[in-house]
Amino acid sequence: MSVCLGWFFTVVCWRHHINFSPTKRKEAGKAAVTKLSADVSSSCTMDQRCIQLLLFVTSLLWGSTNQVHLTVSPNSAQFFEDQSFNVTCEDVDSSAEWTVRRNTTIGTMEQCEYGLDESNRFTCKFNHIARLDRGVYWCESRDGSTSNSVYINVTGGAVILQSPVLPVMEGHDVSLHCQTKRPPSKLPADFYKDGSLIRTEPTGHMTIHHVTKSDEGLYKCHISSHGESPPSWIYVTDWSST
Repeated sequence: MSVCLGWFFTVVCWRHHINFSPTKRKEAGKAAVTKLSADVSSSCTMDQRCIQLLLFVTSLLWGSTNQVHLTVSPNSAQFFEDQSFNVTCEDVDSSAEWTVRRNTTIGTMEQCEYGLDESNRFTCKFNHIARLDRGVYWCESRDGSTSNSVYINVTGGAVILQSPVLPVMEGHDVSLHCQTKRPPSKLPADFYKDGSLIRTEPTGHMTIHHVTKSDEGLYKCHISSHGESPPSWIYVTDWSST
């Protein structure tokens, strides 16, 4: 746990107190994720939820250095094993060729073969995913330019929390869905933020209206007789940071 706490405070310090340029932030993020992956590989005592949170928060360091935007479809930070999702690199000027890379909890960095979809975007498909596929995903061009990065969690459990994988703009609404792997999926669910119960929703769906920075935090949900979802961080950004 000391490894976890040390990493957490290091990442928070970098995130909030050091004014990195985009290039420096990218370099710091790469170094942090690589170092964290190595620490995870050598420390079997590190709590998996701690690892997931740290990989996500570390990914926030990894700023974009080009006019490219990464999106995930379906728009969720969590998936069940054997599900599928797409990662798309949307280039503003379409002048560069992009591919999707990832850094997972086992420390492997991979790239996927990409192809242009009907909207001329670079899309990578991940099918029949497993828990080893959880990690930080980003787009990268041949010259080393990078997009924003996201943390995607894959669980073998019975419950997931469907929440936005990308930062949410302040003032917008956020929808959270507590979902079971097998039907029925619209069951009563308890929603938690930073470990405290927020409310219980009869159909497993909760909407946070007009989010502010105070809504930022670590969310999870619980469905009786099914279990608890992994935690996901909801990050709120204001207009001045876009």
